[in-house]
Amino acid sequence: MYALVERLYPLCRSITGDGVRATLDIVGEYIPLRTHEVPTGTQVLDWTVPQEWNIRDAYVADAQGNRVVDFAASSLHVLGYSVPVSATMPLDELRAHLHTLPDHPQWVPYRTSYYKPEWGFCLAQETLDALPDGDYEVCVDSTLEDGHLTYAEHVIPGQVSDEVIVSCHVCHPSLANDNLAGIAVATYLARALAEEQPYYTYRFIYAPGTIGAITWLARNAERIDQVKHGLVLACAGDRGQLTYKQSRRGDAEIDRVMRHVLSSSKRPHSVREFTPYGYDERQYCSPGFDLGVGSLSRTPYAGYPEYHTSADNPGFVSPEAMADTLAVCREAFSVLDRNRRYVNLSPYGEPQLGRRGLYDALGGRSDTKEAQMAMLWVLSLSDGEHALLDVAERSGLPFDTVAAAAAALHGAELIKA
Repeated sequence: MYALVERLYPLCRSITGDGVRATLDIVGEYIPLRTHEVPTGTQVLDWTVPQEWNIRDAYVADAQGNRVVDFAASSLHVLGYSVPVSATMPLDELRAHLHTLPDHPQWVPYRTSYYKPEWGFCLAQETLDALPDGDYEVCVDSTLEDGHLTYAEHVIPGQVSDEVIVSCHVCHPSLANDNLAGIAVATYLARALAEEQPYYTYRFIYAPGTIGAITWLARNAERIDQVKHGLVLACAGDRGQLTYKQSRRGDAEIDRVMRHVLSSSKRPHSVREFTPYGYDERQYCSPGFDLGVGSLSRTPYAGYPEYHTSADNPGFVSPEAMADTLAVCREAFSVLDRNRRYVNLSPYGEPQLGRRGLYDALGGRSDTKEAQMAMLWVLSLSDGEHALLDVAERSGLPFDTVAAAAAALHGAELIKA
């Protein structure tokens, strides 16, 4: 995952353009992707697909021709979606188009102007402070013209057509935690699930933030009822503790599963209420769709000084943190996939487990007593109303133990899904 972050880091991504395509081409080396191109001007819900932006070069050069700000050094140096410009102007006039972070004078900020024609550069405050007065050559070699918005999907077929969506945004330039760590975790999560036989169908969505998720929702509105659960991945690689942001519903099954997994794992973590700000969970959870989609990150967006700056580089993320995020996703989807409701087929009194060999089957297990109790709890709560997660929470037993008990009882034809 870390190597994938390093590969993707130099590319200049935005909400449209060849940087997104190049990113998806690389991800496509790891998992098969179906790429979609949506033309400029397409109406998507209350939005319209914008013109496509591409950039070849951008710089500010001093009187000697030295590039004091150079897009070739970092994609963060240009204001995202900058319109073309070729001019010479004094520093005083240029300052209105320069963006810095005075509180962090060595860092370069990330800034965009998607829906307002503008141009500009981002640079370190200490670089700006060192610039002498005089004329500077300004060049943004970009195009903003009719084209397409690009997004991609990867689908892992399940035993049922009901879907779990996993969404990550692919619109940020050289920012390792936001968003490349999320892309990497999603990609390796897809690879892991492909080796299993999941119950649900899993749909991975790689789309530019906001407009990309809105476009996906607009193009899938007729089949949105198939989406039963979902998770947005972002800021997945920093060294902070895990943070889960609940869906708008607050009691969606994915919310309960994530709370249970994080709590039972004893990992340091926090669970936050939904707010209509952040990443694309706010699009999936908008009231017209109201999907059960939460968001998993480590330190939340805007919760660390390096957020949306050049300090969010590959050194800011760690392989260990991404591995931990991936592990939690796998644990959560393992619970989600097995969280069935059952009906007790012998509900009048306790069925005799011994003569069915169920107790004998537990012989030698280190958790024999827990396993026996799990069988009794599953039988007691298999009324068609309680799922296995309810059993685990009410009994205080590990979900894996409860699921194993349910599998044994199902095999003995004492319960049915």
